Amino acid sequence: MAINTLKIREDFPILQKRIGGKPLVYFDNACMSLRPKQVLSAIQHYYEDLSACGGRSSHRLATQLTEEMERARKSVSAFFGAKRAEEIIFTKNTTEGINLVANSLALHKGDVVLTTDKEHNSNLLPWQFLAKRKGIVHEVVDSQKDNTFDIDRFERMMSKKVKLVAMVHTSNLDGTTIPAREICKIAHEHGALVLLDGAQSAPHKNVDVRKIDCDFYAFSGHKMCGPSGIGGLYGKKEMLEQLQPFLVGGETVTDTTYTTYELEEIPHRFEAGLQHYAGILGLGAAVEYLKKIGMANVEAQELLLNSAITQGVEQLQLIGPVDPKLRGGICNYLTGSIDPHALAIMLDQSASIMVRSGAHCVHSWFNKHHLKGSLRASVSFYNTVDEAKFFVEQINKIVKNLK
Repeated sequence: MAINTLKIREDFPILQKRIGGKPLVYFDNACMSLRPKQVLSAIQHYYEDLSACGGRSSHRLATQLTEEMERARKSVSAFFGAKRAEEIIFTKNTTEGINLVANSLALHKGDVVLTTDKEHNSNLLPWQFLAKRKGIVHEVVDSQKDNTFDIDRFERMMSKKVKLVAMVHTSNLDGTTIPAREICKIAHEHGALVLLDGAQSAPHKNVDVRKIDCDFYAFSGHKMCGPSGIGGLYGKKEMLEQLQPFLVGGETVTDTTYTTYELEEIPHRFEAGLQHYAGILGLGAAVEYLKKIGMANVEAQELLLNSAITQGVEQLQLIGPVDPKLRGGICNYLTGSIDPHALAIMLDQSASIMVRSGAHCVHSWFNKHHLKGSLRASVSFYNTVDEAKFFVEQINKIVKNLK
């Protein structure tokens, strides 16, 4: 079923605005998604109607907030296909979720952690830090020539020394998605756990963590129509029970003496301190909104947009496979002798088209290939084919004039 994009756009106040007298064309969705009014209302509801502490006080405002927070947790849990609501831990973002696992899992000197060669810094630096601090071994699985995942190489690199496979589910560099279910099967056969960086998969495709069978899955609200500063970590309950909290304090314990403590139940033992209550309610509203749109519809719309851009852009080199079906909503280009930052500014100033330029927090991949950066257009379900065609027209015109 095709979605009514023009009707959906009415839910996004910022899309009704004009920038410099021109309609806004927002193609920076891989960095930050736009928010519908339903999410904005949920945020405003907290500050106007509740504005209390959840899980602490016993008055009616705190009680209502606690109930609404747990409803949001259930919504997020159902959205990702988790077995239990308590398998969802609220975090600031994907980065915190990954760091929570990195600092709470019992990894020891000599233990191997495998990642891909296209990791965002958020799923690269934690393992580099642990390599220096604990002596773990971080190994990288190189991609195939077309930038897709090399499952044969991965299987050859697996051994009993590998304790964790920590990989980006969908790449923010080129939009390719790894075969996560197959990776989990191979990893588990070797006794390893699997952590997926879901920052780019959660907003753009149906993710069922039980079907994938990953042990952990980290995601960010700000990329999936939710507020900034809120995200989450899914973990199988039996895996979460093995983690030792690395952030402790208020709300992580049920009781303390001067020498002892009793930890809270999961997930609260991992949610230290005052929480982002407005963000949690906003995240709950965001997943309900995406559920109503339908993730299959999201994928279909983004494929239309990606196809239009891929077929239309001339004279720039695409990163990753040419087939739009293999790249989700991302079209990322090497710009040759043209500075990608200058090109992004020109698109903004001349046509109010918002894209991202640079290394996209994947500096390691660019350094490996001796490249300085690229120009990335990333679409979402509220973008239109007309916008995609306009982007193609404008970028082709600018590049032609610069060459």
